[in-house]
Amino acid sequence: MLASAFRGVTANKLRSALTMLGVMIGVASVILLLAVGNGSAQAVRDAISSLGTNTLTVRASSSGGFGGPGAQTSAATAQKTLTTSVSDALSTSGLGHVRAVVPQVSTTLTVSSATVSAESVSVIGTTPDYFDVTTASVASGSSFTDADLTTSAKVAVIGSELATTLFPTGSALGQSVTVDGTAFSVVGVLAAQSSTGVSDANMVVVAPLSRVQRSYTGFDEVSTLTVEAIDSDSVAAAQGEVEIMLDQLLGVGEDDTAPYTVTDQSSLLETQQESAESFTLLLGAVAAISLLVGGIGVTNVMLVTVTERTREIGIRKALGATRGAILGQFLFEAAALTLLGGVLGVVAALIGAQFEINGTTPVVLDYSIPLALGVSVAIGVFFGVYPAARAAKLRPIQALRAI
Repeated sequence: MLASAFRGVTANKLRSALTMLGVMIGVASVILLLAVGNGSAQAVRDAISSLGTNTLTVRASSSGGFGGPGAQTSAATAQKTLTTSVSDALSTSGLGHVRAVVPQVSTTLTVSSATVSAESVSVIGTTPDYFDVTTASVASGSSFTDADLTTSAKVAVIGSELATTLFPTGSALGQSVTVDGTAFSVVGVLAAQSSTGVSDANMVVVAPLSRVQRSYTGFDEVSTLTVEAIDSDSVAAAQGEVEIMLDQLLGVGEDDTAPYTVTDQSSLLETQQESAESFTLLLGAVAAISLLVGGIGVTNVMLVTVTERTREIGIRKALGATRGAILGQFLFEAAALTLLGGVLGVVAALIGAQFEINGTTPVVLDYSIPLALGVSVAIGVFFGVYPAARAAKLRPIQALRAI
């Protein structure tokens, strides 16, 4: 039976090759598109994870409001927004699961060297702890100091791409850059980072908080607090402590809407995971259509094969071949075509996964290869049933009369 099936497949090499090509494209599409979806999701997961697994981000919220029913606040002392004084109070309040609190302000400005300008550069004002708490590390030079913070020194650490843009022929260290008309001395250059969102983490200027507030954003108010928990297992406890303390510092009552939001990387990862799964399933469904088209091609080829080999079928049945043997032969032929096409599709997908596709490096899912191969064979058997059954039902006398 296997030998007969193999001879049937190789009897018309061009037709068999075209059939396998359709299956190959379908299988390769399924594996490769799932790999692209997985690779895209992995890139986002890595970028989010690189922000730190033990940090919380507190952002000022414009929707926060006070004065709800039963709200009791002290107008003389309560702050209604995130400020440096709130940050200092939070940092010195002795929270058991919090290691550090880093305030930040940010704005977007034009940054220039003597010969080159870069527009819409993110300018961050913060404290020296920023480089310890976040993943922004200084690759060359050094960060600014507490003394620079106290004196509002005009010093800055710039991103790696910004350094290359402004000083393409030499080192940026010790050079002067102009940020919206104010000159800063470059004391350090950051290591290259992965970027998330709309901003480029490598096109950034990081300067003392006091200097950025004095020159650009105004004093006291901050936009973000980065809170470092003592370890990754303490993030939830740290978040609870921070929210309780912030409510006290900001005078937030039970019926008030807090003027801040607290997020951690795990919540971002969960949201991203849900989106990635939907995206990957969508890509897989699109690719499955091409595999279905390949299966329909198998049906067409097998029907033609049955018609061409009617006399052969009649002779085999006249010699004693059973309906089961005839059915098995043609099912084996259909399965062989799709299996060979599936193997070629796997090879093509693995080769394609070595290259970036639209800026994404595909990451092949472990289950996608056996799944695609199994589905391709199942499709071959499924779409081969009707032609095989048609061949098996032929009566010997009718088959022998065929020209």
